[in-house]
Amino acid sequence: MQINPAKKAAAEKAVTFIQPGMTIGLGTGSTAYYAILRIGELVREGMPLRAVATSVQSEDLAREQGIPLIDFAAVDKLDIDIDGADEADAQLQLIKGGGGALLREKIIAAASSQMIVVIDESKLVKQLGHFPLPVEIIPFAWELTFKKLQTLKAAPVLRKKDGQLFVTDNGNYIADCHFGQIADASSLHAQLNDIPGVVENGLFIGYASRIIIGCDNGALKEISR
Repeated sequence: MQINPAKKAAAEKAVTFIQPGMTIGLGTGSTAYYAILRIGELVREGMPLRAVATSVQSEDLAREQGIPLIDFAAVDKLDIDIDGADEADAQLQLIKGGGGALLREKIIAAASSQMIVVIDESKLVKQLGHFPLPVEIIPFAWELTFKKLQTLKAAPVLRKKDGQLFVTDNGNYIADCHFGQIADASSLHAQLNDIPGVVENGLFIGYASRIIIGCDNGALKEISR
C-alpha cells in the first residue's frame, strides 16, 4: 500500500489524544487505517488500552496489530472514537459510509465522549453533497424504499461490488444518493430516517468534536468545537 503522507499525518496526530487506560473506537477507511497502525505501536510499546471496531475490516487489522478488542457488552462509554470521513465542512458536519460501515460507525460515534475525525484536505468542503450520500436500507422490499428515496430527488444508485450488490457487515444494502448539494443536512437526515426500510444514513451531525486535516505539504489544520 502506497503511503499517503497527508492521511498518515492526520491520523497520527489524532492518536496523540489517547491516554493510557482509555477505551477507543477504531474507525474504518483509508485514513483510520493509519490510526490503527499507530495505536498498535502504542500497545506494543506497553500502553494499556482497549478498543472496539466499526467493521470486520478494522477488527481484523486491530487483531493483526495486537490491539486488545473487547465485547460491546463490556462497554458503557468510549473515551475517543477516531474515524475518517468522505466529506466534512467547517460546522463539523460529515458524510460517511464510502466504506459501507456507516451504521456501525454512527453507533460507535454516539457512544463516544469525543469523536476525532481525520481527513486529508481534499475532503474538506464548503457544502456537503458532492460525494454521494450513502443510505443503508434493508433488503426486504428494497424497491419500495428505493422509490421513496427517489421522491427526495436523491438520484439513488444501489451500490455494487465485483458486479454483485454490495452487502454491509449488517446484511443490508447501500443506496448511494446523489444530491449534488445538501443545503440543510439536519432536515435531510430526518427525512431519510423517516422512510420505512432505511436503517441509517451517512450524515453525521453533532458527533464530531474535532477534525484534523492533513495537507499535502505536511502541515496540519484543525477545526474543533
